[in-house]
Amino acid sequence: VHLMESGGGLVQSEGSLRLSCAASGFSFSNRDMSWYREAPGKEREREWIASINQFDDRTDYKKSVSGRFTISRDNALNTMYLQMSRLKPEDTAVYYCKSDDYRVPWGQGTQVTVSS
Repeated sequence: VHLMESGGGLVQSEGSLRLSCAASGFSFSNRDMSWYREAPGKEREREWIASINQFDDRTDYKKSVSGRFTISRDNALNTMYLQMSRLKPEDTAVYYCKSDDYRVPWGQGTQVTVSS
């Protein structure tokens, strides 16, 4: 049972990145999935930013990222994505994906750094 995030990096303000979350060992298509982030200096304050529903791909976003970030999933590939656009320095964080199944552990995260 495993989640692995990738796609992070260093980007300038107003730039874009696409994060991926590869899932294995559980029934990915039957779970709601979410993205979270942990900003520097705010360790242990993992912030929810977006979710996607298992039934109809309905999405929900934290207000501060709505309109800039897009969550999506490909059940055939057991992969979830986060397309991030118009990035801001305050988006700098380690980004994590999570299943609504409590038995699925957090992944290691992927670092996103946005320079001003």
